[in-house]
Amino acid sequence: MKYAIIDIETNGGVKVTEISIFIFDGNQIIEEYTTLVNPECAIPSFITKLTGITNNMVKDAPKFFEIAKKVLDITENCVFVAHNVNFDYNIIAKEFKELGHSFKRKKLCTIRLSRKLLPGKKTYRLGELCLSENIPLVGRHRARGDAEATTILFKKLHKLDNGTVFASFLNPKSRQATLPPLLPKKVFNNLPEKNGVYYLKNEKNEIIYIGKANNIKQRVLSHFYDKKKKEISMCMATADISFTETGNELLALLLESSEIKLHLPKYNRAQRKTKEGIAIFSYEDRKGILHLAWNQLKHVTDPILKFYSTSEARNYIEKLCETYQLCPKYCSLETNVNSCFHYQLKQCKGVCRDEEPSSNYNKRVLRAIKSIRFKSENFIIKESGRTRDEFAYALVLNGTYQGFGYLEKSDVKMPTEKYLAEVHYRKDNKDINRILKSYLKKNDQNMIPLEYSEKLKENHHKT
Repeated sequence: MKYAIIDIETNGGVKVTEISIFIFDGNQIIEEYTTLVNPECAIPSFITKLTGITNNMVKDAPKFFEIAKKVLDITENCVFVAHNVNFDYNIIAKEFKELGHSFKRKKLCTIRLSRKLLPGKKTYRLGELCLSENIPLVGRHRARGDAEATTILFKKLHKLDNGTVFASFLNPKSRQATLPPLLPKKVFNNLPEKNGVYYLKNEKNEIIYIGKANNIKQRVLSHFYDKKKKEISMCMATADISFTETGNELLALLLESSEIKLHLPKYNRAQRKTKEGIAIFSYEDRKGILHLAWNQLKHVTDPILKFYSTSEARNYIEKLCETYQLCPKYCSLETNVNSCFHYQLKQCKGVCRDEEPSSNYNKRVLRAIKSIRFKSENFIIKESGRTRDEFAYALVLNGTYQGFGYLEKSDVKMPTEKYLAEVHYRKDNKDINRILKSYLKKNDQNMIPLEYSEKLKENHHKT
């Protein structure tokens, strides 16, 4: 069996700027190919500082399409080997895809092989691994220097193998080549195929990504097959995965949202905003006309809905205006005008010109406000639990999400105090509100109203 031991340099994980390939037949190096590559785009200064490769150096180098046939020919019938193999392999496969060709080779990762055949190392980064194994590494962060060192390492691993490790890694049914190099296979194998939230962690045990899934194991695996730059970078940093089973998709969504806001993982861009500083509210003027407006949350005594920014609040009111034929003048969207723009377009019925009774207009405003709020102020949403003997619930009191919990199925009909006693408290926010309303549009039958007395409110606030 032949092995193509490869290292590439890139302009930041997108385009190849240098490639080096050593062909190893199991005994010796039989061929080598190294070249700079013109990426046809600028190389960032921080990449130049790391690799030493400048824009001037690659200016007259061949473009990837000019070396593509050589790469195909030299690696034909070879196993693709690299330190962090998925990174190099995916970049090269993407280069071929852009040329309209497919690039498929069996893969071996020297990080994963080293973890198996050289256990107990503090780190498996190429530089530190070469140092601990007395492997010369000349030209770090250049393709040929890294490829040559990886080749020496691979020879050592090849000798250490008793005939089973390489074979198991190359087995099509094995996920060894698919999993991130830092992630032990047993961690992945222990993931459940159930609803829940999963946490990807780096070598420092820092949470770098939080996700929800109906099937945790399948969803995590899908990250490893994704070829997007963000996914590749995230997966390469993943060294551990933990999870929390929720029993159903709703609680997975709710928990994911609150956990992202708590931990602010590096690779979670959506839902990372945590501070809602703006609120929509309503008030009645001297004419008896209901207004909608927004202001800083600290100045609003009875907020209808909270937002992260003024632009979000304004956009939301604009949509309400359009949907319920409200007057922009009385929704803080137009100022210092006698009649609103909607009136000119015949989308407003003239409350701003005293042509429509305020009572009729107020009804539409109240319908708009009702669409924002829940049908009931106090309720639970009942869902399936983690086991057959329990059910899950999300708790809303005074129109505010309190959190979620689990109870035995025999306890469905119970006082509000019981739900409060077992709830796992979580903060309410705009994203949680959106999740709950979206769910209730399709699953209104799972809402169970609750009694919530003034005395209970007092006790609740004390605790």
